[in-house]
Amino acid sequence: MADGAPAGAVIAPPAAEGPPPLPPSQTEERPPARGRILRQYELIERIKAYSPDANEDAINRAYVFAMQHHGTQLRASGDPYFAHPIEVAGILTEMRLDTATIVTALLHDTVEDTTATLADIEHQFGAEIAGLVDGVTKLTKLEVMSVRTSQGENLQKFVLALSKDIRVLLVKLADRLHNMRTLRFIKKPEKRARIARETLDIYAPLARRIGISRIATELEDLAFHELQPEVYSTIHDQVAALSAERAELIAEVSSSITHALDAAGIASKVLGRMKRPYSIWQKLERKTVSFSQIADLFGFRVIVDTTDACYRAMGIIHQTWQMIPGRFKDFISVPRPNGYRSLHTSVVGPGAKRVEIQIRTQDMDAVAENGVAAHWRYKGAQYGYYPADSGVADPTEGLRAIVDLLEHGADAEEFLENAKLELFQDQVFVFTPDGDMIVLPKGATSLDFAYAVHSKVGDTMVGVRINGEDRPMRTVLRNGDSVEILRSDIRRPVPDWESLAVTGRARSAIRRLLRETQRDDFLKLGRQLARHGLARFGLDPAQLNLEPAREALGFKSADEMHIAMGKGHLTGLQLAEAAVPGIAQRQVLGEARVSIKDDQAHAFVIGARLRNDQRVFFMPCCSPLPGDRIVGVLVPEKGIEVHTIDCRHLEEMENTAHEWIDLAWSEEARASGLAVGRLTVTCQNTKGVFAEVGRIIADCDGNITNVRADRRSEDFIDLVADIEVASNRHLNTIAASLRALPVVVDVQRHRS
Repeated sequence: MADGAPAGAVIAPPAAEGPPPLPPSQTEERPPARGRILRQYELIERIKAYSPDANEDAINRAYVFAMQHHGTQLRASGDPYFAHPIEVAGILTEMRLDTATIVTALLHDTVEDTTATLADIEHQFGAEIAGLVDGVTKLTKLEVMSVRTSQGENLQKFVLALSKDIRVLLVKLADRLHNMRTLRFIKKPEKRARIARETLDIYAPLARRIGISRIATELEDLAFHELQPEVYSTIHDQVAALSAERAELIAEVSSSITHALDAAGIASKVLGRMKRPYSIWQKLERKTVSFSQIADLFGFRVIVDTTDACYRAMGIIHQTWQMIPGRFKDFISVPRPNGYRSLHTSVVGPGAKRVEIQIRTQDMDAVAENGVAAHWRYKGAQYGYYPADSGVADPTEGLRAIVDLLEHGADAEEFLENAKLELFQDQVFVFTPDGDMIVLPKGATSLDFAYAVHSKVGDTMVGVRINGEDRPMRTVLRNGDSVEILRSDIRRPVPDWESLAVTGRARSAIRRLLRETQRDDFLKLGRQLARHGLARFGLDPAQLNLEPAREALGFKSADEMHIAMGKGHLTGLQLAEAAVPGIAQRQVLGEARVSIKDDQAHAFVIGARLRNDQRVFFMPCCSPLPGDRIVGVLVPEKGIEVHTIDCRHLEEMENTAHEWIDLAWSEEARASGLAVGRLTVTCQNTKGVFAEVGRIIADCDGNITNVRADRRSEDFIDLVADIEVASNRHLNTIAASLRALPVVVDVQRHRS
């Protein structure tokens, strides 16, 4: 204790917390650690200190089981392997966890790395512990898989596993912490970097999400040390130097706070501390300031007896020093989602230095350090979260938004993106009209609010009132806002909505809704195309059993088959051929992008130099239609190719020896209605656009034989449609009608 410091003051060591930089020689040579292993009786004493009724026999048996099965296995550090599960158990005793969790820690690697089986575990230690060991084993396997699979897929399975029992996550966090403490002994730098990056991306944020800040901060510093050792060392050295300079100031502020609270009759304990290297690095990145410009490098924690004393202490501190406006935060009245409760303020302290102060009770401090573990206890036959103060929320609620993402059907990388959004953001507190509080990330909009209330609320949202006033949905919400969502009876996805959302939950739900409605559009269009396609071959879809066709085409359901038709992946010809094999002999060549059947070509074109013994082909590059200006090109040993006069392929034949023939359409061609034209329709990527385009074509007496979606983006989509028409004028009429649609941007006749 510093000289002259009151009995209530505790001065933290001036040096910054966290691992010191490693000397280059140690980094390169990596000598065996061979540290002292926690003895069996010491582990029992630690547990008995906070849980006198702990099952000592089960812990002793697990300790021996782990030592025997790991045998002579060694870690990269040179230590016996069984030292690792024992150290993991030791970390969990610091969080005062129950017997089952400690036993799981001792056994957590036996199934993965030894001859022991889950059946052995269950036989000797019971079903509960076997289930926990199985959960941790599966997560360990996922870590190994993450080298070969995407991190997003890994995280999906990880979150799903830990959501079933939070103790699995607690053991895994302790396991990762000890592995990070010995990371330097792994020889391959790329493997160390991968583990450190995964720790920063997944494990540290998960630890924070359930409130275990002391593990989260150490994981962050250890990972930061590995990923950016030079930056870490620079910050560590500067913090150490500054700590030495300000040791007297820290003691003076601690003493002043304690004296002021003693005079008011408030018993307290005051701790002064410096910020950790990774926390400083984040501030340097976020605020783009230099180290010397960071004003709040050290802060103070004031521990008092009761919640009432917290508010009284805050009043005394504000009377003693000038408060910095906008820096007071009450996390007691409105706890953070992970259960964190405290009063925060910043004042101008001695020497005109800016000082951060946190005020909390001992119980609040336990939650701040150990989060969910602080109150995760047995109560009778039930195991769950039982805080001393019933007003404290369950920190595991913070994981539910991430688990919800799994329900939205996104791919693994999309899930990873959205999960990180959920894990990394600070909070803002807003309210429903009924006064219920909703916690959202900073920067969240009313759309995020709607999806936080319920996915159905977000799906049917049409507007918002914030504090009683109509506001744009892009309005960023502020602390204390009262938000009322205006809804319709129809689920209406808008592609641009995703850009208005901040939370991963909202973005994922919007993408899901878009997928669902687009699926419905493709399904409706596909059914329509199926009817038209089958009818062209004289088949009645109502009387035809399409199950054999579905099986032959390899689709799981009739809906999936129709969706494929709607997307252009399946044609009417293919469906008809699968339903009635051999019917393709009656195919109209429009299905193959040729407008008119070759065996009728002579009846459709006339020309002075056209002989009856010459074969005529209508070319798919320009799909000539009755009414188009056409020309014939005599190709030796083939026949006459018919092109439109503006076909770009004619340019390629100008310097060839091919003979050109003037052609025109016959009256029979103009009356036959057998031509198939192709249009490219560029339209807005919105709900119902497929149905709108199909309706206009049908109203104009056009018959869609095939359609596909090209160049799809968030805002626009190109629909390429083959349409049976009587002539080019008929196709032009359809194109003009489509251009009149508000959702249509452009319509062009398709040329290949």
